[in-house]
Amino acid sequence: MTEEQEVFHRHIQRAGLKRTAQRDLILDVFLRTEEHLSSEDLYRLVQKEDPEIGQTTVYRTLKLLTDAGLAREVRFGDGRTRYEHNYKHPHHDHLICTECGKTIEFYSEQLEALQESIASKHGFESTHHTLRMFGSCADCRRESNGKPKKEETAAEPRVRFASAPSTH
Repeated sequence: MTEEQEVFHRHIQRAGLKRTAQRDLILDVFLRTEEHLSSEDLYRLVQKEDPEIGQTTVYRTLKLLTDAGLAREVRFGDGRTRYEHNYKHPHHDHLICTECGKTIEFYSEQLEALQESIASKHGFESTHHTLRMFGSCADCRRESNGKPKKEETAAEPRVRFASAPSTH
C-alpha cells in the first residue's frame, strides 16, 4: 500500500466512512494521472475501468481526497474547478495558455522571495498564495504567425482546455 493510500484510508476511517473498491479505484486513477483534472475528467477516466461508478461517487471521493490533503483545487479562469496532486508535492505556480489551455507548472525562488518581501513590507503574514499567469504559449504564438489576438473583456480571460488524457 502506498503512503497516499494509507493517508486516504486513515482519513475516511476518521470520518466514519467505509473503504470501498470504488473509492480505491478513484484514488488509484487520480494518483496515476499527473494532469490537472476536473471531476468530469476523472469520471471519464474511471468509467473506462469501471462503468458502474457514478459521477456523484467520483465527485464525493475528490472532496475526500481534498479533505485528506491528497488533492488541491485549482482554478484556471475557465469556470471549471480542477484538481492536482497535493500530498508531498512542492509549491508551484502556473502559466496558463488562454488559446489552447496548456498549463505549465514552475517554481521561482526569486518570485517567492519577492512575495515574502512585499508581504513583510506591508506587515502582512502570508500563509499561502497562488500565482496564475495568463497568456499565449510558444506553440500558439508560432501558429498564429503574429495575427492579432481578440481582446478579452471579462475579469479573467477565457481559457480553452482539452479533455484530460488517458492514464494508460
